[in-house]
Amino acid sequence: MEVPLLTDDFLRRPVKLYPNKTAVVDGARRYTYAELQARVNRLSHALLGLGVQPDDRVCILSPNSHFFLESFYATSQIGAVLVPLNYRLVAADHEYILNHAGVTVVLVDYEYTRVVDDIRENLSAVRHFVVAEDRDGAVQARPGWLDWETLIAEQPDTDPPAIERSEDGLVSINYTSGTTARPKGVMMTHRNLYVNAYNLTTHLGVCHDDVELWTLPMFHCNGWGGVYALTGVGGTHVILRAVDGAEIYRLIEEEKITFACMAPAVLRTVLDYPDKDRYAITTRPRFVVAGAPPPAAFIERLEEELGWEFIQIYGLTETAPVLTVSRPDHDTDRTDYARRSRAGVPAVGVDILLLDEQGKHVPQDGVSVGEVCARTNVVFKGYWEQPEATAEAIRDGYFHTGDLAVWDAGSNIHIVDRKKDVIISGGENISSPEIEDALYRHPAVMECAVIGVPHEQWGETPKALIVLREGQSATEAEIIAFCREQLAHFKCPTSVEFRDELARTATGKLQKFKLREPYWEGERRVG
Repeated sequence: MEVPLLTDDFLRRPVKLYPNKTAVVDGARRYTYAELQARVNRLSHALLGLGVQPDDRVCILSPNSHFFLESFYATSQIGAVLVPLNYRLVAADHEYILNHAGVTVVLVDYEYTRVVDDIRENLSAVRHFVVAEDRDGAVQARPGWLDWETLIAEQPDTDPPAIERSEDGLVSINYTSGTTARPKGVMMTHRNLYVNAYNLTTHLGVCHDDVELWTLPMFHCNGWGGVYALTGVGGTHVILRAVDGAEIYRLIEEEKITFACMAPAVLRTVLDYPDKDRYAITTRPRFVVAGAPPPAAFIERLEEELGWEFIQIYGLTETAPVLTVSRPDHDTDRTDYARRSRAGVPAVGVDILLLDEQGKHVPQDGVSVGEVCARTNVVFKGYWEQPEATAEAIRDGYFHTGDLAVWDAGSNIHIVDRKKDVIISGGENISSPEIEDALYRHPAVMECAVIGVPHEQWGETPKALIVLREGQSATEAEIIAFCREQLAHFKCPTSVEFRDELARTATGKLQKFKLREPYWEGERRVG
């Protein structure tokens, strides 16, 4: 008998096998797997009581929390579709997503109720507003809001009524991080997330004894699969509400963290935390990084200074997200940090092509550039209510990522740029990450982004936007001279601007389209 792959399986297993094991640590609260399942079931019954039907969209707007984790399973097992929102977006973005997805129930962390109240009148499809508040004390009444705990208190903890579902059915609609344009709703199926979770156990070694620190926002592509993979093997979720160096080190020490996923910006927070020597850490955590290629120096510092393990992965929201993984193996020099910062080799079941602008395969010579195209069971179903965008992205059976890369004879992928971020100067294609990697070698540079800006003679030239380290200084001339010592001169920035911060998404990706906008006002950029 054929049994569909359903994400519910990942919670059902540890509840049966390890009901008394700690599933979630969230501040002072600790829930076993049996207690987690009971809360999930109560929420499912509560949502049914609010009239939620199969395929209805339910959103959650919250930082990392046990509420967020519960919402994944509570919606899935009744056939509803979860829409996780990026809590760092502005109200207008939330309004767009909620209306575009047709959300009927919103689950909102107490800190963000005012944001939703400001747009409430414009949310035509939303019928109920639920606030998640977990602050040891009496519930604070909020007009127009249902309290999460009150809502589930009288509900049974038994399984909700079984419904027929397909592994091709939707689990979530994850809106893209908006690095290049308006967010698009990525439709994730049970099969997508199931296979991705398997890849985490296969390639990242997620196992029963793992204790994961949730530094990665849960809203981002279902936490890269940790919601399912770690739960399925009976590991422990340790919730981090906000990125804070001291709290990260405290939790690693006290909860004996073994695993964490993050963007390079969070890794930098860990590496630059000044009081790390105060903590007696007895585990050797595996830090998985994605979102942007980290400087090789970050990997060296993590492994040489702290003695922890680094793993690089590459993927997109549209691929659930893991496509490739880079970690030392039998033919990899552990200290070849430049190679290890690359995207790596395809995961199990992932077929990758690099195609040039004519659709032809590029050779695996480490030099020729092509667009990364993938065929795999983790490729999304399509963009919600955007069939034309879906047809543009998925062609000839392959998802066209928009990322440009080179690859070597061993099929190691190295991302060199986004298609829209390539700088075309005097007919030469210039990779901004290559320049950024050189800039990160300068001791005064804490963060940087390289963009193309208009140039009368060359069309556009590279401009470096730099955030300096505290207490450090540098000049434009010094930075340009530093780059010219390391790169071909045509690749070097022709101008430098120092800033207090750079526009990033919630997962640490540079929003280069926002950084470019002021320079191209009234101009037309090719590409």
